[in-house]
Amino acid sequence: MEKSELKEKILSLKSKNKKIVFTNGCFDILHLGHLKYLEESKKLGDFLIVAINSDESVKILKGSGRPVNNYTLRSKNLKKLKFVDEVIIFSERTPINLIKYLLPDVLTKGGDYKTIDIVGSSVVEKSGGKVVVLPFLKGYSTTNIINSKKEKA
Repeated sequence: MEKSELKEKILSLKSKNKKIVFTNGCFDILHLGHLKYLEESKKLGDFLIVAINSDESVKILKGSGRPVNNYTLRSKNLKKLKFVDEVIIFSERTPINLIKYLLPDVLTKGGDYKTIDIVGSSVVEKSGGKVVVLPFLKGYSTTNIINSKKEKA
C-alpha cells in the first residue's frame, strides 16, 4: 500500500474510533522476540502498521552484510502474521517523516528502548497519542542469531 493510500485508510479507521498502532524496525530475520512484540503491539489498538527499513537503510544501520533477507521477503513474512494489518517501507535512517505523516495513536518499541530515545515519541505524544515500550524477550536478537551462526561456521 502506498503512503497516501495508508493515510486515507487511517483517516477512515479513526473516523470509526479505531486506534492505530505503529511500530518499526528492520525485521531482518523474524524470530520469537519479534513475534511476541508484534502480537503485544496489536493488542494496544485495532490496526497495526509495521514500518520496515529499506534494504539500503538496513545496510547503513547494520553493516554491509545486512539485510540477510531483502525487503520483499521481510514484507511478505510480516504480512502473513494475523496481527499485522499493514507493512510499509521507509528509506530514511528513521521513520520520523512517516510518523509525522500518519500520526498513529500508539507508537510501540521493544524494551531495549527508553521512551525519550524512541524516534517519533514527541510527535505522537503532542498529537494526543501514547508511546509504549513493550517488554524485551531476552535471548532473541537478530544480530546475536547472525553472530552465533558465524561462530559455528
